[in-house]
Amino acid sequence: MGADSAGGAGEGQSGPKARPTRLRRTCVLPVILRHAFIPLDNARLAHLCGTLDEHLRSIEAALNVTITRRNESFRIEGAKKPAERAVALLQSLYDRARKPIPPDEFQLALVEAMRPDDAPPAAAEEPEIVLRTRRADLQGRTPNQDRYLRNILGHDITFGIGPAGTGKTFLAVACAVDALERSAVQRIILTRPAVEAGERLGFLPGDLAQKVDPYLRPLYDALYDLMGFDRVTKAFEKGTLEIAPLAFMRGRTLNHAFVILDEAQNTTPEQMKMFLTRIGFGSKAVITGDVSQVDLPKGQKSGLIEAEQILKKVHGIAITRFTAADVVRHPLVARIVEAYEAARKRSES
Repeated sequence: MGADSAGGAGEGQSGPKARPTRLRRTCVLPVILRHAFIPLDNARLAHLCGTLDEHLRSIEAALNVTITRRNESFRIEGAKKPAERAVALLQSLYDRARKPIPPDEFQLALVEAMRPDDAPPAAAEEPEIVLRTRRADLQGRTPNQDRYLRNILGHDITFGIGPAGTGKTFLAVACAVDALERSAVQRIILTRPAVEAGERLGFLPGDLAQKVDPYLRPLYDALYDLMGFDRVTKAFEKGTLEIAPLAFMRGRTLNHAFVILDEAQNTTPEQMKMFLTRIGFGSKAVITGDVSQVDLPKGQKSGLIEAEQILKKVHGIAITRFTAADVVRHPLVARIVEAYEAARKRSES
């Protein structure tokens, strides 16, 4: 692999009448790195690049570089660090490209390549987390995700707060499935505020499960991925999996259960307090939400925002905050999150 780099600086000038010398401006030009895969393997190159070079275009978007290729020779242009990451990522993908690269595997590789150098690593001395699910490779992909998993396993009540795509819900469901497999709990309860229907589900057709299904679909998708469709169906029949609209949980005491409250930013303070006081003996609760996507009526305070402020110093409760750096989806999702966050800060200033 070879590298070419160039840099330049604008020269300061002074006039004949001793005008003040202008500050010298430094313009850092992009570097150009070249990398070739020898000996040539056309099948691997095809898997590396993807259909119509879609993988290369995704890498360009994620790392803000430009990639051109001619057969097995690649030219990467961009800032030094991103260009070096792009070369390392291309090599890593090429090494595993004996067969087509699964989309999930490719996206995770992108996320790891985008991780900043100053991101705190997971504590090396802590034992590896192993969850009993269908996904043998399931683990935290970022330091915050790893911290979130450890918080769930080590606390009875855990909050996961952050933007879409950070794995808040999926990892919570994975921990719930693991607890059920280890018989640490007797059932999993999934709940979510149905804000769009104003918590009035009666006008929808079907029984209670069918009425609330549209609001719990992300939780079902995670369960199917982690347990399989047949096992999920049987678990519902046996009562070890339960759906419970948040509005219908008042008055219950949830013992020996793993309870997940999803989209908690759309709870009112009264609903949040009601939910938290349902937790009984031998139970765990995970509350997830994105405080930048509150769908409550204008002027109505979010129960999640209030709970974070009130409970942040309560012993036994863990709060994990995710950022755009934890997004494990298409690279553009992280950029969208960052753009909206920047716009919010500008509007507040």
